[in-house]
Amino acid sequence: MKKKQETAEEEYALLERTDGDASGMSVPHENISRRSSPDPTKAGLLHELSSSAAEPAYPAGSPPPPTVATGYQSRRVRDRTTQPSLWHTKEFYVYYVIFLICVPYMFKVAHETSTKDNPNYAKIEDLLEDGFFGYKVDNSDGQYKGFRNNLPLLAKVIALYLPLSHLFRKVFVPVTPLKSPLQRLPRAYFFLAFSVVYLYFMYGNSILKILAITSVNYAIAKVGGSAPWVPIVTWVYNIAILFLNELYKGYNFSDFHESLSWLDNNRGASGGWHVHFNFTMLRLVSFNMDYYWSRQQTRETLVKEDRDRAPHNDKDRVQAPAFTEDYNFINYLAYALYAPLYLAGPIMTFNDFISQLRFPKEIPGKTLLMWLGRLVFALLTMEFTMHYMHMVAISKREAWDGNTVLQICMVGLFNLVLIWLKLLIIWRFFRLWALADGIEAPENMIRCVLNNYSALGFWRSWHKSYNLWILRYIYIPLGGTQKAALNIWPVFTFVAVWHDIELRLLAWGWLISLFILPEIVASKVFSKQKWGKWPYYRHMCAVGAVFNIMLMMIANLVGFCIGLDGVKHMLHDLFSSVQGWMTMTCCLSAIFVCVQVMFELRESEKRRGIFLNC
Repeated sequence: MKKKQETAEEEYALLERTDGDASGMSVPHENISRRSSPDPTKAGLLHELSSSAAEPAYPAGSPPPPTVATGYQSRRVRDRTTQPSLWHTKEFYVYYVIFLICVPYMFKVAHETSTKDNPNYAKIEDLLEDGFFGYKVDNSDGQYKGFRNNLPLLAKVIALYLPLSHLFRKVFVPVTPLKSPLQRLPRAYFFLAFSVVYLYFMYGNSILKILAITSVNYAIAKVGGSAPWVPIVTWVYNIAILFLNELYKGYNFSDFHESLSWLDNNRGASGGWHVHFNFTMLRLVSFNMDYYWSRQQTRETLVKEDRDRAPHNDKDRVQAPAFTEDYNFINYLAYALYAPLYLAGPIMTFNDFISQLRFPKEIPGKTLLMWLGRLVFALLTMEFTMHYMHMVAISKREAWDGNTVLQICMVGLFNLVLIWLKLLIIWRFFRLWALADGIEAPENMIRCVLNNYSALGFWRSWHKSYNLWILRYIYIPLGGTQKAALNIWPVFTFVAVWHDIELRLLAWGWLISLFILPEIVASKVFSKQKWGKWPYYRHMCAVGAVFNIMLMMIANLVGFCIGLDGVKHMLHDLFSSVQGWMTMTCCLSAIFVCVQVMFELRESEKRRGIFLNC
């Protein structure tokens, strides 16, 4: 038991975050860690997967260890050494020249696949719409099309919501923090009232299905309390709901009884309530597990001498249980149905959400303007890309017959870039809405998709709030890094099923799990402790990172872009001809240069005191 305690404390020590700016907010709101960033000279970095977790490594049902790891420093926390800058070396001047040649050429090649002169243009022409300045725009991505076309409506909803929310807060919410458990949270009532109206507009009478599912989940938590069966029943129930939602396409009321068929006449403006319910499912699990753990260690026990203190940092907001009185039905529904984050996240834990209601964060106007500027820039970049190249339409129609091997590779690469960009826009839009409402959710995309060389680092920087949720509620309860090679299989299987119940996504999840294994082995065999003094160690790690990137690209192309058939076609062209081998050699060389720049970017961050976990 003592050994488990020490292990948990080490996990906690790795979660310490750097201080924020003068406003008290993290810089740049992206879960910056006090410990060093992944050392670019480590090919694997598996041991850091759980470094941004928010829950200790303890089995479900056992009492959680102390929340704050006081007086303990892990060896990796103390290792904050940096390397001399390489930006102005002859080696990197060569890399700059390669960048100046390769990057514009990549855009040129990608654009050539989308022009009217391309023989495959007729296959995609019907998917294109009239755009700006006489250009055609590729608006064929269903997810982004729904967001883009409804952006004016969402803007109107926000324009209505924010003044009402701030007026309610000014009139009914005390200026001082609500430190006593006897003090109710007035904003929870406003959140719930608006969310019910909002969801009724979106889904019509289907809101009754949402309320029924959430009510049953709440009953599981309250009836079970601290009983050991609560985690099992919670997980079985919520995963079953995911499958049933998909199987019955959100259900019809008439399926339950013919007399209820009239309720099917009003499905709201959106109709497909079950499409967005996956995010709600994460919140339901969060509430049940946070409540379950709170019954074993209450906040009153945790801070006997100072129970009304404000949280020290974001980690404290997640880990410290709320007051027992806060785990009530109103707060639960306000959290599960919170309008700004309902459709797409980012994901917050229940503890964090309630903590921000009791002890509100100060979010300066300059911070909101910064994130608004970033969002506008991303939107403009997306519009330019959708007009300049039609990658989504090409992948939908598999319109690459007769294209060169390099052109096919660029279709795959820019498909990944567009997926990253669309998700960044959607997540930042809703996060900005919540920020303007005084609620800070984690930033999901903390690195560009093309600035990743580690599969584990990529997982931490892509959909970060989901990653934190996975770590807290799945990965660490299953054993954390001590059983990492085994844990990645159920973790990524759940991730695939959660996204959608499709064979290609299961293939993606299992490929990710399989492709992580070489990184695990490399991180142990070629560790910095053993090889770090070798003068060419950085270059050896770069070679390993190149193949890591290729494996990650293959897995993501299978799951989210061109599918298994498209990847087979691309790999066949790469390996079956002299042109393919030449293309692959050039691509691997270019990626090698990119990896060297990625390494130096992370060293540059460390020199500036920024220690990201990816």
